[in-house]
Amino acid sequence: MVRGIITVGGWTMASRILGFARDILIAALLGAGPVADAFFVANRLPNLFRRLFGEGAFNAAFIPAFSGILTSEGREEAARFAGQAASVMAFWLFGLTLLAEIFMPAVLAVIAPGFAEIPAKFDLAVTLSRIAFPYMPLICLTALVSGVLNGLDRFAAAAAAPIVYNLAMIGFMLGLSGVVPTAGHALALGVSVSGVLQLALVVWAARRAGMVLPLPRPRLTPRVRQLLRRMTPGLVGAGVTQLNLSVDVIIGSLLPPGTVSILYYADRVNQLPLGTIGAAVGTALLPTLSRQVAGVTPREAVGTLNRAIEYALLLTLPAALALIVCAEPIIAVLFGRGAFAPEVVLKSSQALAAYGVGLPAFVLVKVLVPAFFARGDTSVPVKVGVAAVALNLALNLAFMGPLQHLGPPLASAVAAWANVGALAAILHRRRHLVGDAALLRRVTRMLAASVVMVAALWAMRHTVYAALDTGGGHGLRWIGLALLVGGGMAAYGAAGQVLGAFSLGEVVQRLARRRRPAAVRG
Repeated sequence: MVRGIITVGGWTMASRILGFARDILIAALLGAGPVADAFFVANRLPNLFRRLFGEGAFNAAFIPAFSGILTSEGREEAARFAGQAASVMAFWLFGLTLLAEIFMPAVLAVIAPGFAEIPAKFDLAVTLSRIAFPYMPLICLTALVSGVLNGLDRFAAAAAAPIVYNLAMIGFMLGLSGVVPTAGHALALGVSVSGVLQLALVVWAARRAGMVLPLPRPRLTPRVRQLLRRMTPGLVGAGVTQLNLSVDVIIGSLLPPGTVSILYYADRVNQLPLGTIGAAVGTALLPTLSRQVAGVTPREAVGTLNRAIEYALLLTLPAALALIVCAEPIIAVLFGRGAFAPEVVLKSSQALAAYGVGLPAFVLVKVLVPAFFARGDTSVPVKVGVAAVALNLALNLAFMGPLQHLGPPLASAVAAWANVGALAAILHRRRHLVGDAALLRRVTRMLAASVVMVAALWAMRHTVYAALDTGGGHGLRWIGLALLVGGGMAAYGAAGQVLGAFSLGEVVQRLARRRRPAAVRG
C-alpha cells in the first residue's frame, strides 16, 4: 500500500503543479470576472459527474468486485466483467450527455441560480457547459479502465492521466484564445479534447498490462446488476465532498459577482494536498482492504486502516495549518497579477484559510469511506453523506449573509468534520476502526511537530517574506514563498524526527521491501 500511495501521490503532485500553471494563466487572463465565473461553473458540472459516477460511486463498487473476480476466477473472467460494465456505462452516460446538452439551461438554473439575474453571463455559462460536457462520459470510462489498472496494482498511468487534462487546457488556452470568442471557449474545448486523450492513455496502459477489455452489446448481466445496486447508494456516499463543494457553487452564484471565481481559486490551492494525499491514500487503500476482507486475513484490514490514517495525517495536518497561516502569501504569489486585483487576492486568501480548517476532514473521509465499501456496505456512507450535505446547505444559508465569501468554505469544513465523526463512530462500534497505540502516539506527536512548524512559518512570514515582499519584484515574492515552504517543511521534518512522529528510515525500508518482490517477479 505504501508504494501505491507514493506512486499515485507523485503523479498527482505533478498534475497539481501543472494545474497551478494552468490556473495562473486563467487568473491572469480572466481574473474573477463573468467569463471566469461562467467557465468555472461549466467545468465543475462534468467534473462533478466524473467524481460521482466515475471515481466515486462506480470505483467504490467496481474495484472490490473486479478484485474478487480476478483473485478467484482469473484475468479472462475479470476482463469480461469489466467489458460488460464498460458497455453499460457507455450506453447510459452518452444518453445522459445528450439529455444534458438539450436541457442545459434548466441544469444551469439549478446549479448556478444566481447567474439568471445577468442574462449574458447565464447564456455564456450555458454555451461553455455544452462545449465541456462531453468530457463527462469520456472521463467516466477513463475511471473504469483506471479501476482495472488499480485492481492490478498498476497505478502510474491512471494517476498520470490528469496531466493530459492540464496540458490540453493550457494548449487550447494559449493557442485558441485569439480565435474563439473568449478564453473561456478555448478552455471548454480543451476540457472535452482532454477526455479523449486521457481515455486513450489508460486503454493503452491496460493493453500493456495484458488486460484487453471486450465491449459486448450493453446487457444487464447478474454481475452488472449487482454492481449497479452497490453503486447507486454510493453516488452520495463516495461523492459527499463534491456535493458539498457544489453547494458552495450554488450559494456562491447568489453572492456578489466574482464569488464563484474567488472560491474556485481558493479551492484549487486546497485541492493540492487534498487531491495528492486524499486521492493517493484512498486509491491505494480500497484494493488492499478489499483483498484483505475477502481473503484469509480480514483482521489485517483494521491495522491497514490505522496505517492509512497515519499516512493521511502525516502531511495533511501540517498542510492545513500552513494554509491557514500563509494563505495570503500563497494566493498573492500564485495568482496576484494581471486581472487578479488585490481585493480578489484578499478575499480568495480568506476563503483558502477557511477551507484549510476542513482539510484534514476532507482527506479522512476519503480514508474512512473505503473501509465501508471494501465490505460491500454502501448504505451507511450514503446516510451519513446525506446528513452532511443537509448540514452544509443549512450552514451555507446561515453564513451567506453575515460572512459572504467565507460562508461556503466554513460550512463545508464543519460539515466535513461532522461526516468524519459519524463515519469513525460507526466503524469503531463495528470494531472495524480500533485505534492502536502506534496511531495515537504518532498522531499526537504529528500535532506537536505541526505546532513547531506554525511558529517557524509565523516568524518567517513576518521577517523573510515581508522583507522580500517590499522589494517590489514579483520574482522576489516567489523566492519568499519558496523560503516559507522550504522553511516550514524543514521545521516540520526536524520536529517530527526529534519527537518521534515519523521515521524516514522506516518509510525507505518499507519501500525497499515492496520493490524486492517486484524485482524477483520481473
